[in-house]
Amino acid sequence: MATRQAMSICDPFRRSGNYHPSIWTDERVQSLTSTSAVQREEKRETIKVLKEQTRNLILEKQQVAEQLQLIDHVQQLGLAYHFKDEFTDVLSRLHASLDKVSSQLKDDLHATALLFRLLRANGFSVSQDLFEVFRDEKGNFEARCENQIRGLLSLYEASYFEKDGEIMLKEAMDFATEQLKGFMEEGSVPEAGGLREQVAHALQIPLNWRLERVQHRWFIEACSGDDTVNPLLLEFAKLDFNLVQDMYKNGGPGSGLQRSCHFSETDYFENYLWALGFTYEPESWRCRMMETKAMCLITLIDDIYDVYGTLDELQLFTDAVYRWDLTAMDKLPEYMKLCFFALFNLVHEEGYQVMKEKGLDIVPGLKRRWGNQCKSYLEEAKWFHHGQTPKLEEYLENAWVSGSGPIILFNAYCVGKDLTRESLKIFSSYYEITRSASTLARLYNDMGTSMDELERGDVAKCIQCYMHNKGVSEEVTRREIRELMRKYWRELNGALSWDSPLEVYFKNVTVNINRTAQFFYQDRDGYVATILRSFASQEKPSVAVLQALNEELTQSLSSDPAASTSLQPSEPQAADAVATSTLIEPPTPSPADSTLPASLINLRLSHRPQDKCLLSLLL
Repeated sequence: MATRQAMSICDPFRRSGNYHPSIWTDERVQSLTSTSAVQREEKRETIKVLKEQTRNLILEKQQVAEQLQLIDHVQQLGLAYHFKDEFTDVLSRLHASLDKVSSQLKDDLHATALLFRLLRANGFSVSQDLFEVFRDEKGNFEARCENQIRGLLSLYEASYFEKDGEIMLKEAMDFATEQLKGFMEEGSVPEAGGLREQVAHALQIPLNWRLERVQHRWFIEACSGDDTVNPLLLEFAKLDFNLVQDMYKNGGPGSGLQRSCHFSETDYFENYLWALGFTYEPESWRCRMMETKAMCLITLIDDIYDVYGTLDELQLFTDAVYRWDLTAMDKLPEYMKLCFFALFNLVHEEGYQVMKEKGLDIVPGLKRRWGNQCKSYLEEAKWFHHGQTPKLEEYLENAWVSGSGPIILFNAYCVGKDLTRESLKIFSSYYEITRSASTLARLYNDMGTSMDELERGDVAKCIQCYMHNKGVSEEVTRREIRELMRKYWRELNGALSWDSPLEVYFKNVTVNINRTAQFFYQDRDGYVATILRSFASQEKPSVAVLQALNEELTQSLSSDPAASTSLQPSEPQAADAVATSTLIEPPTPSPADSTLPASLINLRLSHRPQDKCLLSLLL
């Protein structure tokens, strides 16, 4: 009571995030125009023909090396989602006769490395011993490998699927990297077929770490002069990319999804791009819809804890969320009441949809993870307000949760089309991969944004924790953290095996979360979640935005943009109206609380080289 009285007499000091304006201006948003229905239908008809021709290419008898090359091209061109069953059949046959196949390829480093990478990337168990044939009696890679530039490139890409304890793959990585860098410095990598461009691209970031949809766009352009790529595939890829791109564009202003995330258009678009990184396939529209709404709320709550809320306010909010206690809201400031309303409605809205579609109750799991999320935010807030710098181990124990990975992965799992009662019960068995993926994503975040966040007054990140505990320089610290990140990549690679379609979908999302994080944070200032961009005026935060979100959440769910342009045979239908018993109505704000602060809810996507690639997915 004393705290609330003090707050009513004198507003507490509110920190400023000092964030930059978003690139998502009204003009840019309005430019997201899609092709007409007639044009889309024409593309679909052409794609049907090309798809059947490609399927025939995949299934026809051919040399193993040629078949592997074809599969790799189809995947890198972004067409693999059309041929999941065909690829599984082909790779299963190759895996079943692996000894025979590898003996046929013993002199072909390119094909052997390609076989290894495709098998591992698609969930098959294959030993690093596949490369033993290319090593001499001393365990070094033979001289005959040194002049095979395309083979070295394939070996380099394959080595980034290493698991813990695979020394040979680490040696292969070092060997291929050294050789390729030497060839590039000498200028001896031929320009023909785009090989030099492909080597430079790979040395920048390996394929296994790249954001899939951006890589597809790059590969389509890079293959224009590559005579090893079938022109039919290239034509198919361009048409398919453009058609799916129209689907993404239809997620813009005016769509049901955007209205459900009515914080702002900029907030919606940047979070939608994250969800697009997690899963780009047209059939995964439910996952993108749920993740975008969740991340809009995550970024808002995160900045309330990081920048705006007082420690007393944050404690009250955490208690209310963790106990899921509606009566506790009477003690919350107005802006926190509406935040809780938005969270309550989001959880029950998504829970209702899964209950309606599958008869499964995911609400307890959602509540538990949101409660843990807020507890982890509060722990970081306490460190900041008390001037504490935790040990790296203590920091990471909390940070893998505060980075929101557990919520994002549970959301993705729950909207998987193959979810069953049994699979929901065993989600806890994915604890290790959830923790590894979430920790790695948080490390990408910290490596990219820690200095920006410290400048605005945020809790110490992994870099500062390590420097403080070990007494070493930032340069040394970053080198050590990068090695730690490699460890978590090895753990993720070790988990890439599956026994069901749900596992295929879920484990690919766990990897894609980190590909997306790598993309956004690679230049240290990629994506900085900012909800309250400037509080220089020290005004109270507006309740209007959260109220708008709540109003949308009490209405019916709209289908994802994919519903109107999906390439799948059956299109998802718009959901029925949400049962009013699952939602609560937000209160009407008092006049004193209805003013807007200097600027509201804005996310930053800085003007970096990769922004052009990212925007190409929508523009």
